[in-house]
This record gives sequence, C-alpha cells and structure tokens, in this order.
Amino acid sequence: MTEEGFIFNVFGYEHPEARVFAFLKYIPATFKNLFNLKYLKNSWKYGKHRVFRAEQLYTAQNYCSFLETFRTDFPEYVYFCPLRTKEIISAPFSSIAEVYVPGECLQRLATLQNKDALQTAALDLIEMLSRESQTSIDDFGIHGSIALNMHTPKSDIDLVIYGAKNFRKLEATIYKLSKRGALTYVSKNRIDAARRYKAKYKGRLFMYNAVRKKEEINPNYGLFKYSPITRIEFRSKIEDDAEAMFRPAIYRISDYEPTSTASRLKEATIPTFVVSMVGCYRNVARKGDTARVSGMLERVENVETRNASYQVVVGTGVSEEEHIWPI
Repeated sequence: MTEEGFIFNVFGYEHPEARVFAFLKYIPATFKNLFNLKYLKNSWKYGKHRVFRAEQLYTAQNYCSFLETFRTDFPEYVYFCPLRTKEIISAPFSSIAEVYVPGECLQRLATLQNKDALQTAALDLIEMLSRESQTSIDDFGIHGSIALNMHTPKSDIDLVIYGAKNFRKLEATIYKLSKRGALTYVSKNRIDAARRYKAKYKGRLFMYNAVRKKEEINPNYGLFKYSPITRIEFRSKIEDDAEAMFRPAIYRISDYEPTSTASRLKEATIPTFVVSMVGCYRNVARKGDTARVSGMLERVENVETRNASYQVVVGTGVSEEEHIWPI
C-alpha cells in the first residue's frame, strides 16, 4: 500500500533501482473519480480507507486508464523504462507505506487471536494441502483480501506456493483430493478448465498460484533490451513449461506455424519463447500441448554481449486481442 492509499500487486521479478513495477488493484474513494473506469458495485474497507476495484481488472484499456491518470495526477508513479522505451506504472520506494509478503501474511494469520470463520477455513485448507502434498507449510503463503484483513464472510481464499517443484506437487495433490471428493474444481470457462487453479473446500472458493523462491529469481533488470517488432498470430508446440506457473509465465516453444499472412517470419526471427504478463495465462498449456498464440514479437538483446533472440509477449497493455489458447 502507498501513502495515498493505493494498493498495488507487485509485477514480476525485475525492477529498476528504488522502485517496483506494479499493477493497481484497489483505489481509495478519495481518488475514485480520477480514473475513467467501470467499478465493481461492492467496495472494501482497508483501515480508514474505503477502496474500490475495477470491474475488469487486467485489461489493456484499464491499464491505459491507470497510466493516463497517474501521468496527470501522480506522475511519480510513471516510469519511462529505457529498456522497453515506454512508460510503465511503477511505485517508487519513497511512496510505499506497507508491504505484504504472502509467507509473512500466513505467519501473522496463524498467530492471530479470535480468528473468524474464513480465516480458520484458510488455515485448515493450507494445513491439509501441506500435509497431503508433503510440502512444508513454510512454503505456503496467503494474499488477497484475507492478507490485507479486509475480507468479508464471502471472500475467496487466495493461496500461493513458493517454488516450481512445490507448485507441481500441490497441483497433483489437489487433483488427487478432487478425485476423493475432498475438493471440487470450479471452472467458468476453458481457461479455468485448462489451468485447474480454482476449487471449493467445504463450500469456500479458493485459488492457488506460484511465486518464485529466492534461488529461482535472476534479477537482471538492465541486462536485456526489449524492442517490439510486430503483432503476430501462430500455433506452436509447448516445448517446456518449467516456468509457466509464475507471473510472467514463460513457455519455451517450437514448431512455429503462422496463422496469418502478416505472421510469416524469416527463420532468424522466429520466437523461441512466449512470455505472458497476463495472469490468467499462467499454466494454461503444458509441455507437449499445442497452443494458439496472439501477441507482440519482440527482439531481446543482451546489452553486454549484443546477442539477440526473439520472444512473443502476451499482455503488452496495448491490445485486448493478445492470448494463449490451448488446443
């Protein structure tokens, strides 16, 4: 949370000095009318602040709206990234009032006196998942409204698991528990069905996602320069999904097959990775799958060696048409 009462989600693992890339999630009532957004009807109470959330949170249109308002009214939250040659929403350290780390939030919740029904259910769920997956409870965390202590009795339980291997263990465990009837998957669309990250535990909806462990983070801001080239659409095989559960989600691909004339590329510029900045495309395709992708082709240059490679980015904040659809 910032001094003004904005609540951000930290975005990715590479950040410039003295600031952090982030996406605005909650807006205090004081500044609600500054943003050209459609808001959810309900609101939340964070301390003394009444906060609101956009009806559709992660869209290109909303990102542009956030950027426009910050540029006009809070310019310190706009950072021109020289490695991407564009403006990006970013919170300076000097504006940050509170930081919520999922693992620390879970530890605080565990020691809390007089827990309510949702907090108790969240701890019961995590303890069961830890036991059944044989994963240390220290590798779990909690975020969302429960972590911020602004939940309601009907709020979801938002879990994180630290580490790629732990995520795969948890994924398999949840599948096993669903077969036993201890959990029930919830799917509203084909993306939910592919990801299988939503389920109900004793009638309560929970979601789980992955966060990198410290040893899985390679903070290399400044090492690579990213240059957008053109928007492309194609099919490809998922060659590796070892980092598909994180945000950004990274898929190594092969067998590039353009699905439009404009997407025909020279051999040297065919991408080897798809990188999704959009959370809903985490873990949506698995190794060996074929996926249909729409996104921005980028040239990635190592500024030290001058070696270049190519990747496709889904979630540039420019177009709503960028996606990863499993086939």
